[in-house]
Amino acid sequence: MNKVIKIVACFLIFALVFSVTVLALSKMGSRGSEVTKIQTILKEKGFYKGSIDGVYGTQTRNAVIQFQKSRGLTADGIAGKNTLAALGITSGSSTSSSDYQLLARLISAEARGESYLGQVAVGAVVLNRIEHPSFPDTITSIIYQKGAFSCIDDGQFYQPVADSAYKAARDALNGLDPSGGAIYYYNPKTATNQWIRSRKVTTVIGNHVFCI
Repeated sequence: MNKVIKIVACFLIFALVFSVTVLALSKMGSRGSEVTKIQTILKEKGFYKGSIDGVYGTQTRNAVIQFQKSRGLTADGIAGKNTLAALGITSGSSTSSSDYQLLARLISAEARGESYLGQVAVGAVVLNRIEHPSFPDTITSIIYQKGAFSCIDDGQFYQPVADSAYKAARDALNGLDPSGGAIYYYNPKTATNQWIRSRKVTTVIGNHVFCI
């Protein structure tokens, strides 16, 4: 028994210190510094005419498609590894295993009964907050911010993590954002805060209303 405990302990320590590389994948709905780089380079090359706002919208997608066609790449409008390389952008960002585990745990606690896209959207909200000046700039500090997520207080956060939440966390970290750039979400059936109901809605997925 002691040997098993030691093996488990070593595994947990390894998970906390080991860093994994998450492949960047900018597409419709993505936001952040990588999108800003894509827009800037495409504008310099004459493919993009819109504003450089860090939001991967229709104009950015169409510009990416035109660039991809000009380089003989698959014209799918997604800035994946090959497209980023052609643009001269180094893909991939270092995300610690502990942050990945925390994000998956939050997704499981907050959206266990939601569809897969609904789970990814909850993860995307956390990542969108990192880019927003009103919130902390790390996954850990956002998740543990006082009053930010009810699952921390009611104990759901500490329940076993659903398998789908791990994949949802990975996809959110890779840039998938079904929330439409939201920084908040709520369940209209249970929300009592009138302020949150006044926010601009970006989309509705399952039981959650996403907003900015």
